[in-house]
Amino acid sequence: MAERKIHPMLKTTLELGPVVLFFAAYVWLKDETFNIAGTDYKGFIIVTAGFIPLIIASTAVLWALTGKLSRMQIVTVVLITVFGGLSVWLNDDRFFKMKPTLIYLLFGGVLAFGLLKGESYLKYVMEGLMPLEQEGWMLLTKRVCALFLALALANEVIWRTMSTETWVYFKTFGLTAAIFGFFFTQGGLFKRYAVENADEV
Repeated sequence: MAERKIHPMLKTTLELGPVVLFFAAYVWLKDETFNIAGTDYKGFIIVTAGFIPLIIASTAVLWALTGKLSRMQIVTVVLITVFGGLSVWLNDDRFFKMKPTLIYLLFGGVLAFGLLKGESYLKYVMEGLMPLEQEGWMLLTKRVCALFLALALANEVIWRTMSTETWVYFKTFGLTAAIFGFFFTQGGLFKRYAVENADEV
């Protein structure tokens, strides 16, 4: 199926909407306990149970409208389903909290594997967004790889040492801000290695 363009706002809503709704639902239900079939479930588990079909549905709609999903999106949905499902099934929030760690370790590991082979797998994902010289792609890939590993470590430290509420704020805002902040600070690299400036470097 050929990729189709959709309105950027709709695309952003489908990608980020489920995360925003997860946060809002958690704030609303975090202090509640629900008894279902004789078992008590905290609000976090109930919100996680609702988040899984929501992220699957939003991803399915995105695929139906655009005809394409990135490998990153597919892996993310699979891990959310597996680890979110384990948290609900076992009534244990630790599995869902581990999910970002595994996602970032997986992506960081894949990038590191490519670097060992002298390739930039990041280029295959982002080349259409920012055409760079090969040297620029290799440097950016090294930095993104380090970022993913740092985020994995940060997630582990926070969920293991802090409250669930702190982790939810970190997951919703901290990780997103860290990624946006990282790419904001790479402006010099983008300018220096932009393909149109190849003759000037």
